[in-house]
Amino acid sequence: MHYELQIALRYLRARRRDAFISITTVFTAVGVMLGVAALVIVLAVMGGFEASLRQRILSLTPQVEIQGSAGAISDYAAIQARAERIAGIAGSDPFIVGQAMVSSAGGISGVIVRGVEPRNAMVTAQLRRYMVQGSLDRLAASGPAAANAPDGTVALGSTLGEKLKVKVGDPVSIVAPITAGTDGELTTRSGHLVVGAIFESGIAFVDSDLVFMGLDKAQKFFGREGRVDGIELRLRNLDQTAMVTAQLRAMLGRNYRVSNWMEFNQAAAAGFEMLKRVYSIVLLMLIGVAAFNLVATLIMVVMEKRKDIAVLIAMGATPADVRRIFVIKGMIVGAAGTAAGLGMGAIGCFVLARYHFIHIQKQIYGISTLPVDARPLTFAIVAIASLLLCWVAAVYPARQAAREMPVEVFRS
Repeated sequence: MHYELQIALRYLRARRRDAFISITTVFTAVGVMLGVAALVIVLAVMGGFEASLRQRILSLTPQVEIQGSAGAISDYAAIQARAERIAGIAGSDPFIVGQAMVSSAGGISGVIVRGVEPRNAMVTAQLRRYMVQGSLDRLAASGPAAANAPDGTVALGSTLGEKLKVKVGDPVSIVAPITAGTDGELTTRSGHLVVGAIFESGIAFVDSDLVFMGLDKAQKFFGREGRVDGIELRLRNLDQTAMVTAQLRAMLGRNYRVSNWMEFNQAAAAGFEMLKRVYSIVLLMLIGVAAFNLVATLIMVVMEKRKDIAVLIAMGATPADVRRIFVIKGMIVGAAGTAAGLGMGAIGCFVLARYHFIHIQKQIYGISTLPVDARPLTFAIVAIASLLLCWVAAVYPARQAAREMPVEVFRS
């Protein structure tokens, strides 16, 4: 073992006259530990919120979307077949979007109607998990089952259902503006629907404004038979978003517009990222306060060990050796606090994920307990940041110790 490390470890041992310095060192390590643990847990919870929000948004909004530059797409089946040949695409779903007013005996509300193929495996995988009443199969009902719904069956968000005071099986009416004729004359069309399902995504604007309808019924109602507004694509891996988007744009050319979820949710993603940075900076400052307690602790050690330092220099130790002794001591304290903080943070993340004792309002956040997404990379980054702060805090006292002059120390 190098003698610098031996001396640094010896300085960590408590002697009676150095008891105060040793206690201060322990409190410094505890401060680093609490700061690291707090940062790890907060980043894990923020990551969990981000992952939960992204999952819910991407389950009900397109990951990649193809639209016609000139409007509706008529040859959508052929485009679907071409798009699905690209590696990384898991499935596709043509859709129609229209604005309408939905009313019932209990209320009225403006909504966005989205026509989808309810038997499409991709649609089923997306929406089934959010159904709280009814079934998506009812959107494709025909024959006697649809006798009371001449214009189709719809799925409503839970907030919209509460506003209209309806449940599964209740009738609703719909009125929509329709552009018809060569001169683009605006008319209205009304219809009678039945509530076939109610979903709850936890996203306020989705649960209050979105209505799903069978694609064929939506095409007929909005006067777009044989046409769709776009094609939604699902990816096997979201990391391939940019690559798949570029391939689709090259394949389809200028007649079609291809956009993806990163472009749709750019503002939300940027806001969440900024929030994470603010929390990280605040908690890093907390670690910094604890780390810079090392400055005071090491300065006290330097003052206490002036004679030892003078003897070491007189025996041939270089200023770099003396600096190394105190930097090593500071790093040992910082590393102990950091390791304990990472352990406490890991335990805290496990407890929050396993035992849901902290409850939040589901109506606001879409989930009732704190989500936790603890990643090894987060732990590694926090550990590096903490050790770096501790190293910076140890540099100044170590430099002061290296400047001690043996002659002046012995004379005094």
